Amino acid sequence: MTPDEPSAPAPRQASGAAFDWIDTARAERRRAGLVRTLRPRPADSPLLDLASNDYLGLARHPEVIHGAAGAAYRWGAGATGSRLVTGSTELHAQLETELAAFCGFEAALVLSSGYAANLAAVTALTDRATHIVSDAGNHASLIDGCRLSRARTAVVPHADPEAVRTALTGHDGRALAVTDSVFSVDGDAAPLPDLADVCRARGAALLVDDAHGLGVLGDGGRGALAAAGLAGDGDVVATVTLSKSLGSQGGAVLGPARVIEHLVNTARSFIFDTGLAPAAAGGALAALRLLRGEPQRATRARQVAGELHVRLTAAGLAAVRPDAAVVSVRAPSPEQAVRWAADCRAAGLAVGCFRPPSVPDGISRLRLTARADLTETQIDTAVGTILATAPEG
Repeated sequence: MTPDEPSAPAPRQASGAAFDWIDTARAERRRAGLVRTLRPRPADSPLLDLASNDYLGLARHPEVIHGAAGAAYRWGAGATGSRLVTGSTELHAQLETELAAFCGFEAALVLSSGYAANLAAVTALTDRATHIVSDAGNHASLIDGCRLSRARTAVVPHADPEAVRTALTGHDGRALAVTDSVFSVDGDAAPLPDLADVCRARGAALLVDDAHGLGVLGDGGRGALAAAGLAGDGDVVATVTLSKSLGSQGGAVLGPARVIEHLVNTARSFIFDTGLAPAAAGGALAALRLLRGEPQRATRARQVAGELHVRLTAAGLAAVRPDAAVVSVRAPSPEQAVRWAADCRAAGLAVGCFRPPSVPDGISRLRLTARADLTETQIDTAVGTILATAPEG
């Protein structure tokens, strides 16, 4: 160092005491058996997968991979900006057109995730004066959308149209009922026709998160709204994810064209977010076209779910009857659920493990994904492994 060069500043010494509360929270999680850890999976994992949301087995389908790779080569690795600046490509527009047509809606808007789609739909369709009625079992993204909206929100008992009717009674002005179509914890379906009737009688709009219905329910996998005869109705809006049945990444809002135009101009999680990467859009579009040409995939996913449920309950396990592709198997405690999932993994089977606070009722579960591409031999293996590792009690 020459005499004219300034000396480097001495490193600042900080105790980090401002985050000491994290150590206390971590210790509390450990005592409750609720510690979560990231487990990177290798590309060539030998595990039989009943843990992912790849309901139709399309995430590794050659045509879907080709669609993703081709989009990346043509459009680049990223969208390069928000959709309103440089992030909208012809590929995004094509995906929106085909997705809306497939699901039976007038228009669609693609976002970077299903979470962002729910935030966009809830916050853009409400204001402080709006009355929101939300199912107690709704996904966290719907719950967060309600909170961010700053609207008055009534949380009603799970899958209870009469409770929704009561919550809407006597309210003047804008109102919105929000619900999952298929609830991600137990895999049960919302009573959508009854909910729609209640909303219409009270002048409320209905917003349905169809993340777990698209690709599984409805004619050829067109979703729970199509199955209920509500797709395309002027007072109904749906959100979907591209990361489950379509095996890609991203989310979308489906509804009347005027609703979608309103979101383009007002939804913050759309306006201020970088557009969905072209590879994800290309993969989702390829998966959508595959599903359109192979509608039996949706039927097969439901068949596998039903078979898993029948065989597990026949063996004495407390498995909830599935309405779509999720099979929930209850565990005696959080600790035993974790151990059960770990024992399954050690035996070559990957299963989901849901514990508080992820489950609203506080009951821990194994969550099984009934993929359409599972063979009968793989189903035998999965059932045998779950039964062999099941905890007593």
